[in-house]
Amino acid sequence: MKKAKLFLLWLAMGVLPVWAQTGASLSGVATDQTGADLADLAVTTKSVDPGATKTGADGVYKFSLLALGDYPVKFTATGLNTAAIKPGALNVTETEGLNQVQAHEPAAPASPASDTLTWHGITVYGAYDIGLGWVSHGLPENGYNYEGESLVNRNGYEHRFLVAPNNLQHTSLGIRGKEEFAPGWSVVFNASTGINPQSGLLANASKTDIINNGLPRSSYSEAIDGARAGQPFNDEYYGGISSANFGTLTFGRQRSLGTDAMLLYDPAGGGYAFSYIGYNGTMAGGGDTEDSRWDDAVKYRLTYGPAHFAAMYKFADGSGGCYSASATWTAANCTPETAHNNAYGIDLGGGYHKLSADLVYQHYNQAISVLNPLLGAQSVTQSYQSTTDSINTNPINGANLITTDDTVYGIVTDNNAIMGTAKYTGDHFKYFAGYEYIWQNNPSNPLGVGASDQGGYFMSGVEDNNLDSEKILQIWWTGVKYAYDSKTDITFAWYGQVQNDFRVPQTCSIAAGFRSSCAGTLDEGSLYTDHHFTKRFDGFAGLAYSFVTGGLGIAIPHGPGVPYLHNSNFAPTVGGRFSF
Repeated sequence: MKKAKLFLLWLAMGVLPVWAQTGASLSGVATDQTGADLADLAVTTKSVDPGATKTGADGVYKFSLLALGDYPVKFTATGLNTAAIKPGALNVTETEGLNQVQAHEPAAPASPASDTLTWHGITVYGAYDIGLGWVSHGLPENGYNYEGESLVNRNGYEHRFLVAPNNLQHTSLGIRGKEEFAPGWSVVFNASTGINPQSGLLANASKTDIINNGLPRSSYSEAIDGARAGQPFNDEYYGGISSANFGTLTFGRQRSLGTDAMLLYDPAGGGYAFSYIGYNGTMAGGGDTEDSRWDDAVKYRLTYGPAHFAAMYKFADGSGGCYSASATWTAANCTPETAHNNAYGIDLGGGYHKLSADLVYQHYNQAISVLNPLLGAQSVTQSYQSTTDSINTNPINGANLITTDDTVYGIVTDNNAIMGTAKYTGDHFKYFAGYEYIWQNNPSNPLGVGASDQGGYFMSGVEDNNLDSEKILQIWWTGVKYAYDSKTDITFAWYGQVQNDFRVPQTCSIAAGFRSSCAGTLDEGSLYTDHHFTKRFDGFAGLAYSFVTGGLGIAIPHGPGVPYLHNSNFAPTVGGRFSF
């Protein structure tokens, strides 16, 4: 009988040679350092009929009908929350006939108790991330913004020092729980929200635009777009059922499958200070930043051995508003529109030795992109933004007036996106790569003035035919993370975005001038180091540089041919993060 010890490393495999007695089975229990059982762990071994099983809720696995021999037993953590798995011992039970003999590892020194804030299966978690930075072309901050200013901004006009929020991780607070109600079956829930660490206000992208409504461009503070729009739980809020054998099914407000993949395969982990795909959200949302999280969504996940599968569906919700081509229309004579903002996605992925990969497809109807504050009354001819290529820019007059007060202006499209990602984990290096192809068209079902947007806000201006022809975005990224020692990582990443020329007629040139419908590019590179002083506290320092060209350097929707104030931005940042 041989002794065995299991060490679980993130996405790694342990190999344990175990002697199977004649005519019987091989079984065992996987535990962590505290003695807690490790459920839903993939287990494989060699035999005439190769075995594959999973650890149950009690950590037990079993192989039957094994001949006499030496069997390497492999454990795979792919698809699990590996951050919660600690190196620990495996208690092996060997069976001969019906006589069971247990072989345990020698008693190890007592390990420290877990420092997670868990009580009866309920865990409180969160982070506080703040830094100091400088930007070559930035804007004043406001209390609702949560993304900092590392990325080139269409309205950025001055170099400035600033307090930078949420650089490696969003400042947040959450609570999650898991309670077993039958063998192998548990109820689960999660509720989390993001906060601006400077002001204590909930992250609210829509409000950053609203507080700039009606102001001249030179008076703007930082304005962004995103799925976090002041909701009490602006990250996720869901509940469901989890099975050790049949996967997990949840319903509520949840991260899209693209967002899940981005956080796993982005070299910078979605950190706003150093990641374009984390900051912007176009990739994670399948074409629009607002769609990085889906309301009224059901998500299913299943892990089988080294492979995993996920599917997601969003039900249509909210108001579609109403529309009339007349410049003097009322709520009584406009045509009601219906919300058709359903969405769906699928993810296939897995791991093999040190390599992991995922393929994600997403489709979203009536996707909304809020690109800038409303110009307001200070622009007599375009009080609701540019009317070029727009059918819904007329305000409602009379009863139930929709004004620019506390409302936003949006462009509506139907989006499709397919993304491929890969990661290779070496001894000291982790290599990352990804690519996404996004195609957008004018919506099959238009939205009207008064339609619902994220966070319960409404649109006082809507563009349903913004695209002259199909718009195509291609986004790619690559990077490497180097473990200098056990506490220090150095990360380099590069991100790129290319847009096609969807203007009709195609008259884009330096001589003719560019519009937002012209072809263009966006690039961002970043380099930073992260040092963990303790398990919970780390410090970081790094820089990001980004620039735009062509149609992606036009400050839509201010009007045709209005360029970015500056087409590049340089942003060094230093700071610290405390997580619990």
